[in-house]
Amino acid sequence: MAATLCCIKPADYCHTETSSHSSDSTVTRGLWERVRDTMDGRNASKHRRVKHDFAFSGLIACGHCECSIVGEIKKQRYIYYHCTGYKGKCDEPYVREEVLEEKFAALLGRLVFDDEVLDWVRDALHDSHAEERREHEEAIKRLRAKYDRLQNRIHAAYVDKLDGAIEPAFFEKISMEWRGEQDRCLRDIERHQGADRSYLEDGVRLIELAQNAQRLFEKQDSREKRRLLNFLVSNSSWQDGELTATLRQPFDLIAETTAIEAKRKAAEDISNDLSVNWLRRQDSNLRQVG
Repeated sequence: MAATLCCIKPADYCHTETSSHSSDSTVTRGLWERVRDTMDGRNASKHRRVKHDFAFSGLIACGHCECSIVGEIKKQRYIYYHCTGYKGKCDEPYVREEVLEEKFAALLGRLVFDDEVLDWVRDALHDSHAEERREHEEAIKRLRAKYDRLQNRIHAAYVDKLDGAIEPAFFEKISMEWRGEQDRCLRDIERHQGADRSYLEDGVRLIELAQNAQRLFEKQDSREKRRLLNFLVSNSSWQDGELTATLRQPFDLIAETTAIEAKRKAAEDISNDLSVNWLRRQDSNLRQVG
């Protein structure tokens, strides 16, 4: 359990563009905005304008022939998905969009965890952040030491120039190179400082996303559903009425942790029930003997 939790670390996510969406009292606009701010570049591509923006078109492969599963409107109101059949006639039957929604919602439901698991994830995140902070602090210390060494070189070269030991043109050339290295040091220091500040914040956003992914999915429109699934899920396929999909890291680890905790609690409940039944039988036997 501990090893799994320690692997739950925020990845290098970047900001993407925002778009309009619906919200309600359960899934707040602020939460959705924070979640979307963690979505990486794979969701930042420009969306081509289409007549109908189907939620799952292009996300799912046919399990029979590996062609894409695409949406189609039937009777001007019902949305069905089917294999494109680019490789020939495919036997996979049409499926209603609501069925796919239920399957994906069930998959995201694996990320829902209780307060105990939430505390464990937070502890692991803070432990991971402490290690990450040490690494950044050590890197900053090395960069500052390098900056100071370069400054000492510039000062020594300036004294040599004043003493006539080196030519002014050579001093200008070498000092310019050293100042360029100093500028790179300062940029790297700033990068490490920024990474340290954002590490824990990004981790909290990932936890928020995992905990609320199912509700977010159920409340958003088709385009936002697709963006959310692109961020959370990969390798989705549909075959014989069953959805197969893989949660991306670190959400797969969160789901694994949640499943382990659920099994542990179930085993405890069974053990407690057995203990209670055993004690009741023992008490009953003693009463009969008495």
